[in-house]
Amino acid sequence: MTQNFSWLHRGVAEIFPQPHDDDHETESLEKRLVNANRPLRVKLGIDPTGADIHLGHSIPVRKLRAFQDAGHTAVLIIGDFTARIGDPTGKSDVRRQLTEADVAQNAQTYLDQVRPILDFDTPGRLEVRYNSQWLSRLDLGKILELLSTMTVGQMLAKEGFAERYKKENPIFLHEFLYPLMQGYDSVAVEADVELGGTDQKFNIAVGRDLQRHFGLKPQFGLLLPILIGTDGVQKMSKSLNNYVGLSEHPSQKYQKLQAVPDNLLSQYFELLTDLPLDSLPENPRDRQEFLAWEIVRQYHGEAAANEAKEAAKSGGKEGTLPEFSLADIAQFPAKLAFILGATGLCKSTAEGKRKIQEGGVRLDGDKVTDVDTTFAAPGDLVGKVLQVGKKNFVRLVP
Repeated sequence: MTQNFSWLHRGVAEIFPQPHDDDHETESLEKRLVNANRPLRVKLGIDPTGADIHLGHSIPVRKLRAFQDAGHTAVLIIGDFTARIGDPTGKSDVRRQLTEADVAQNAQTYLDQVRPILDFDTPGRLEVRYNSQWLSRLDLGKILELLSTMTVGQMLAKEGFAERYKKENPIFLHEFLYPLMQGYDSVAVEADVELGGTDQKFNIAVGRDLQRHFGLKPQFGLLLPILIGTDGVQKMSKSLNNYVGLSEHPSQKYQKLQAVPDNLLSQYFELLTDLPLDSLPENPRDRQEFLAWEIVRQYHGEAAANEAKEAAKSGGKEGTLPEFSLADIAQFPAKLAFILGATGLCKSTAEGKRKIQEGGVRLDGDKVTDVDTTFAAPGDLVGKVLQVGKKNFVRLVP
């Protein structure tokens, strides 16, 4: 194993424990990497609670790829069981519980979106595991054993729970199980390292405690920063509309990224690319364009990146996507299935319904799954990009 750990530390907020942090620990992660006589098992859990991933979600996935490239085994856990509870971290209210069908559909889209990042092809470099394989089989005795490893006081020390308790917002007992189940994932896959955002330290530490309880060597935690969104103020989030989705059209990605505020450029380059940070363009505008080009190249290839760059130059913010005038829709309210037929993205309204049911339709990067989706007026759609499959797009104009 290489002893140059620049790949390990790039963009990392914290690695824990350090040797002086824990009386039980006498080695660092670097030492374990050097002394290991086998590839380490590096865990990343993803709960498919939604259909789409944005660049903020890609950061731990990229670090997982770095471990793959260093010769280790990536263990990508699809939290198809835990997603049905929902991680309470950072939430002021209980999360809506998802159905099995919701989770299964979301899980497939997640895998499709991380495929450009991870090495799915080299034997032994990736395990994709679903935590329902072990969590659904836990009997009451095992659940009681898990619950006995933690006190209510410890749970209430978790930031989100503490806040909700103070505000007298309800905390349901099933939510206490979430950190324990995520921690048990580490036991089930015998993780050596777990990756997560800085908001996941509590959950990763629970995994260490449970591994110790079950006689395993505790994992290291590697925490990564939460990405600030394109507004330059708040964390990247679809609800705040300051995100760049992995499933978005190359032109959309490019247009958003070329407008990233100057103060975020260094962080974006560090967390979202592998480029040497001392060889970037000095001019902020050149840096913005280079960032946009590089990230589009990662996900869509060099030809698509060049095309998106030229589109942005020639067409301003609108680029060169095909356009469809909503004036050609004779009457509103109009169902999306009908609009799909009218735009030519589908051959008919019936095909439009089928594509929606199959999960192949997106509006501004958001998957549409309700065949009865209806829009009251053209203004609800102007400027949005309608997509069928991976390659068919139109921009909706007045």
